[in-house]
Amino acid sequence: MSLVEVEEANPAMASAPIAPYNSSPLGNSSSPNASRESLKMEPLADVAMLPGEERVIDKDIIYICPFNAAVKGKVFITNYRLYFKNTDSETPVTLDVPLGVISRVEKMGGASSRGENSYGLEITCKQLFAFLSQEKYEENGWNVYEAMEEYRRQVLPNSEWRVTFINKNYELCDTYPTILVVPYKATDEDLRRVAAFRSRCRIPVLSWFHKENHAVIMRCSQPLVGMSGKRNKDDERYLDLIREANGTTKLTIYDARPNVNAVANKATGGGYEGDDAYQNAELVFLDIHNIHVMRESLKKLKDIVYPNVEESHWLSSLESTHWLEHIKLVLSGAIQVADKVSSGSSVVVHCSDGWDRTAQLTSLAMLMLDSYYRTLRGFQVLLEKEWISFGHKFASRIGHGDKNHADQDRSPIFLQFIDCVWQMTKQFPTAFEFNERLLVVILDHLYSCRFGTFLYNCESARESNNVRGKTVSLWSFVNSDTSLYINPFFTPESSRVLYPVASMRHLELWVTYYIRWNPRILHQQQSPVEQRYKELLALRDQYLKKLEELQLSDSTHLTNSSTPNAATPNQHITHLQTPF
Repeated sequence: MSLVEVEEANPAMASAPIAPYNSSPLGNSSSPNASRESLKMEPLADVAMLPGEERVIDKDIIYICPFNAAVKGKVFITNYRLYFKNTDSETPVTLDVPLGVISRVEKMGGASSRGENSYGLEITCKQLFAFLSQEKYEENGWNVYEAMEEYRRQVLPNSEWRVTFINKNYELCDTYPTILVVPYKATDEDLRRVAAFRSRCRIPVLSWFHKENHAVIMRCSQPLVGMSGKRNKDDERYLDLIREANGTTKLTIYDARPNVNAVANKATGGGYEGDDAYQNAELVFLDIHNIHVMRESLKKLKDIVYPNVEESHWLSSLESTHWLEHIKLVLSGAIQVADKVSSGSSVVVHCSDGWDRTAQLTSLAMLMLDSYYRTLRGFQVLLEKEWISFGHKFASRIGHGDKNHADQDRSPIFLQFIDCVWQMTKQFPTAFEFNERLLVVILDHLYSCRFGTFLYNCESARESNNVRGKTVSLWSFVNSDTSLYINPFFTPESSRVLYPVASMRHLELWVTYYIRWNPRILHQQQSPVEQRYKELLALRDQYLKKLEELQLSDSTHLTNSSTPNAATPNQHITHLQTPF
């Protein structure tokens, strides 16, 4: 026997009835490295294999299902997925799990075991199938985000801000992108001196520019103050240049960490901007906990939603996970950032290294401030810019390509951000062009390794591994059929700033994501209102198509007619053109 335990992966990525936190004992199987010639492989039932996907092995096994006890069936393993289907029950039991979501495999049995189930199933964890995929799409999703194009959309560069290519070879900061926007008055030599005083050389650079009041959102890492309270005149002057760019008296620095954590970081050479050194700045701590706290919180959430949900103590159990409390703090911090910028003051946002909580806060604030990011294409740009380009450590946080499931770098930071976005879509149902399905698909493929979008830790690593040339972008897949991800209630409002309510009374557990594969939970179906609205939209499209056909028919008739009574069809057309 063997125990396949999927842990610290996507909390909802699988086909019913398994969730990736499930313990799934499988029996009578062998290594996928066995000789393929000796295998009698049956067709991969009910599954359309992806281009580039190849069968590795299939075996008859017994699956110990947490909902249906022992189930006999056949397991198929490809270079992309593990697929199981039962053969001895009227109730269908299927598993369709990308190998990328599996983060731990334990072997049961050994040399002392006897019988047909003496050894278990050996699986390679965190497969990078993206490099084997041969999927083709009309649109190249790698072209969704172009840095210069996005900065031009923000009316940059201008008299206050300039574009620098100092990092074109990743020499200034190996985790930053090649194109950076900095204060116009700051020279490249200034930037090098500032980099020496910032953790990982992640200097303050512009993320977003307010076209009306010229306030900006800057992102960076912590200053290297240390226990001795070191100062750096170049860093202090640089932050003053940021403040001066839009003429405000105070620059607000939002430190995502709890105060005590920021103080503790001094012991390892980090720290924060003290009042004595940065006299024209105001420092605000946002009390958002670190990656380790978030990881443990998600584990607790997993325990209360799978495989059983205890209704009688549901609220107290949910509260004990602190998951929604963390969501609240992240949203609250982003609201403060957005409000400060909207009122005309520039801000600097950082945590320790500037790639986890910092990305959460800047991207959520930008989502609140800029309606472009609330469109389907704009949201893709936001993720590419603030998360992928600016070096959120996807490889370390998710574990792609790494068999060490117990790595302390694992943390659901990006998942937490997407949860915050979902909370906003619930509070503002007409403000987002994209729907919940897009958010789920993004998270599914965060873990699946089917696309190259979320591979590696930073842009330089993706460049050196030629991710753009060797893999397919997730956005190629999404944009191949955008109708699946459109919110029918979307109402464009270009200048509206969104301020969600960051209160425990207004936050919900994302049940349709976290518990979607539990067959014991009655899943919420599409709302009748939304379903009816979609039906009406489809009916409208049918009528418009019919209208075009009638117009074309009547136009042809007019062209070919030589009778003086040809005005009659014109009257008919006028009637049909009345707004629907």
